[in-house]
Amino acid sequence: MVELADDLYQQMAQAPYLVLTGAGISTASGIPDYRDSDGVRRGSAPIMHQDFIASPATRKRYWARAMVGWRGVHQATPNAAHQALAALQGQGLISGVITQNVDGLHDVAGSRNVVELHGNLHRVVCLDCGMRLRRDDVQLLLEEQNPYLQDVHAVLAPDGDAQLAARFLEAFHMPHCPCCGSDLLKPDVVFFGGGVEPEQARAAWKAVEAAPGMLIVGTSLMAYSSFRLCQEMSRQGKRLLAINMGRTRADGLLSIKVTQPCEQVLPQIAQRLVQGSQSST
Repeated sequence: MVELADDLYQQMAQAPYLVLTGAGISTASGIPDYRDSDGVRRGSAPIMHQDFIASPATRKRYWARAMVGWRGVHQATPNAAHQALAALQGQGLISGVITQNVDGLHDVAGSRNVVELHGNLHRVVCLDCGMRLRRDDVQLLLEEQNPYLQDVHAVLAPDGDAQLAARFLEAFHMPHCPCCGSDLLKPDVVFFGGGVEPEQARAAWKAVEAAPGMLIVGTSLMAYSSFRLCQEMSRQGKRLLAINMGRTRADGLLSIKVTQPCEQVLPQIAQRLVQGSQSST
């Protein structure tokens, strides 16, 4: 495994790779990932985009669980892997970061112009009037209207919500838009069955086109929105490298794969790349 990590370093030392990250980069920050090492999804079924739009009961369930789970997301801090990528970008040693994550930890770590394929939990949008809200402000509304949930503790789920018993939903009051009064408030993220925002999609494809290769970190690539970026990289004859604990959908396309925790491997590689860059100037 040491040899593979060294090979990965040697490749990244040649040119500034684009980095694509997934849930596995945030597990060391206390946010669970979606799948096990075989790519099988953990926990309950995900919320579907159309169900959220069409069903008040689905929205009620989501917001009750999200109210309880928000503490875990809000308190999460970047780990060594996030910090390593920010340091590499600061030195011009990677070309950019595309993430499937919705936790905002790359921004907090100092990464710039992060392409958020699936949105950001720290923002909320009203689907009726278009008003945008800070998630922290929505949390204040939720806690004011549902004080009985403030002391409830539950297991954090990957989407920033929590596993919550059905009995807690009966008395729950949903948040409403302070502008138009609608209950169609949605976190600014892509639920299953939803589409990536065109602006983010364009930015991702532009980054892929410009980069000499891609480093994949902490993702099984089961979401097609990310896997097809890897397919395009491969089609263009560019190298794909990966740091991931389990299998990925792109295993057959990878030049190098390191199966170690990214919060251990990335800081080591980043340190070597930075030192190598400084010694060559």
